[in-house]
Amino acid sequence: MNKGKVKVGMTQFACVADRDKNLAKAEEQIRAMAEKGAKIICTQELFNGQYFAQIIDYTKYDWAEPMDGPTNKKMSNLAKELDVVIVSCYYEYAMDGVYYNSAAVFDADGSLLGNYRKHHIPEGPQYIEKYYFTPGDSPYIVFKSKYGNFGVLICWDEWFPEPTRILALKGADFIFYPSAIGSEPDNPDLDTSQTWMDSIRGHGIHNNFYVCACNRVGREDAIDGSGFMEFYGRGFVSDPWGKVITEGKRNEEDLIVAELDLDEIKRARDILQFHRDRRTDSYNEILKMHISE
Repeated sequence: MNKGKVKVGMTQFACVADRDKNLAKAEEQIRAMAEKGAKIICTQELFNGQYFAQIIDYTKYDWAEPMDGPTNKKMSNLAKELDVVIVSCYYEYAMDGVYYNSAAVFDADGSLLGNYRKHHIPEGPQYIEKYYFTPGDSPYIVFKSKYGNFGVLICWDEWFPEPTRILALKGADFIFYPSAIGSEPDNPDLDTSQTWMDSIRGHGIHNNFYVCACNRVGREDAIDGSGFMEFYGRGFVSDPWGKVITEGKRNEEDLIVAELDLDEIKRARDILQFHRDRRTDSYNEILKMHISE
């Protein structure tokens, strides 16, 4: 069955303290990518604010919005106006005391296709996400949009192979990985950008489909002056063979746009047959947190 081609786009910009300016920047980039022919566009993780999880500050819970809040209303209207699909990453208010790191997906008519909540929540120096985000309770969703079927996994999710495999088996032709990733405050000489890219490319190879990762750029200082994060950008798209077909600039704002030939997925899977040769009957042990003889 011929699936044809689709052009995708992803934002890559520096977030500033003024949240309205971030929303305006996202709109500017989305419009520019739509002009370039992108039909499915993904925003970077938590795109309308600076990365607040560097420190503990309970007032940041006030940044959370309901799913139908102003950020998503803006993205829904923009999707309809431009006839594009938009992945809108936002801080979700579910109820008092329950907040998620989420991505709402709007079809090209502005309708809501679904809402994914980040499952894997990291905890480390200046990545204090467990304080702010409840682990997601949504399934791993394949969004069946006007222009293609895809999944969304948010930042820390992208380091685990299992969710990507699930989405591939459920029929996703590609996955977006919206991210906010950069320096390692406790290991300042460590550059994880190539490790990040290689890990995600590996998911694409193991499932023979496209993977599309986006990231923010720029330095963001913790509001109490205790440290900072430096986000490196390098958003990219790789094909079913793991080849990078487009890569964004390092440490600079950019537009990540790539055309995906969805028929290449079937060709790669017919040749390599990773899904056919899985031994699901032998994998029960992986459901344990620790395996001992």
